[in-house]
Amino acid sequence: MSRMTTYRRHALSCVAFMLALCAAGVLPATAAPCTAAMADCTQWVTLGGGPARSLVYSSYSLDTRNERITRALVVVHGLSRNADNYFRTSVSSAFLADALDDAIVIAPRFAAANERTCQDTLAADEINWTCTGNNWRAGGVAVGNEALTSFDLMDEILRRLARKGTFPNLKTIVVAGHSAGGQFVSRYEMANQVHDSLGVAVAYVVANPSAYPYLDSNRPAAGSEYRPYADSANCTAFDHWPYGLKERGGYAARLTDEQLKKQLVARPVTYMLGELDTLPLGGFDSSCPAMAQGPHRLARGQAFNAYIKRNHGTDQKLMVIPLCGHNARCMFTADPALPMLFPKP
Repeated sequence: MSRMTTYRRHALSCVAFMLALCAAGVLPATAAPCTAAMADCTQWVTLGGGPARSLVYSSYSLDTRNERITRALVVVHGLSRNADNYFRTSVSSAFLADALDDAIVIAPRFAAANERTCQDTLAADEINWTCTGNNWRAGGVAVGNEALTSFDLMDEILRRLARKGTFPNLKTIVVAGHSAGGQFVSRYEMANQVHDSLGVAVAYVVANPSAYPYLDSNRPAAGSEYRPYADSANCTAFDHWPYGLKERGGYAARLTDEQLKKQLVARPVTYMLGELDTLPLGGFDSSCPAMAQGPHRLARGQAFNAYIKRNHGTDQKLMVIPLCGHNARCMFTADPALPMLFPKP
């Protein structure tokens, strides 16, 4: 047997041994991140004890011990439910932030297959969400299973990240969303009931949503003032959830108005707005409850941030990203955004 043949056999044996160890979960700390938006980078998260489950893209396993991970980014897609594209964008952000090795990137998919415009292919037991209206964006219930809401899925993802047996060195989790995903995060931030129980710091990044959850009947008025909405007679739902606190359903109905108000102003949030996001593009919400908040996304974000600072005493951050419109890739890969998405532990 030649020396080269012996070497090749030895190398192949080593590779087989390493793959066996990886399969057994022995080598998670040295595994490379999964960065392709393909089936190899997907996992299932079960809810309610199963069999209901939802698909997530993830750069590392949620079940295998990994001592290198100190940061986590969970990014919620927009109206198109394109979690694969948001995973690519988030992985790109992690690369630019030099965080691929010590941060786990997760992009859940809120799949919908129940309406003419929403025909995602669902796997067995995959949770189905209503894609129109504000259902999954506002903690609404799953189709055919009122015990499960979209916010319950995020709760479960955060609980799995916070398991010390899996990620013993995790220090920070950032929940971020763009467009419809930004609406999800703005409402989840104020409503979730796991924030203070995880043992890991959680922050939120709300990027370019079409609307926000106001805490009372005041809305932006002329001269940078906030006054009771003047056209409430013709826009009777202006203060209904998810634009306000009235008539709540789903996850948010589990809390009182006072709990929601307290949690919104107390939790760390960065409102990230595109300087050029002033056009009615990309699923822009032009309903009367949304138009009551401002003429376009940039104005609405600036007005809401000023409102909660002035009327509710919060110091939540506002960041305007130069030269970005309604584009998640532009927003999340911009230099100013990287420290918000991947804070140093």
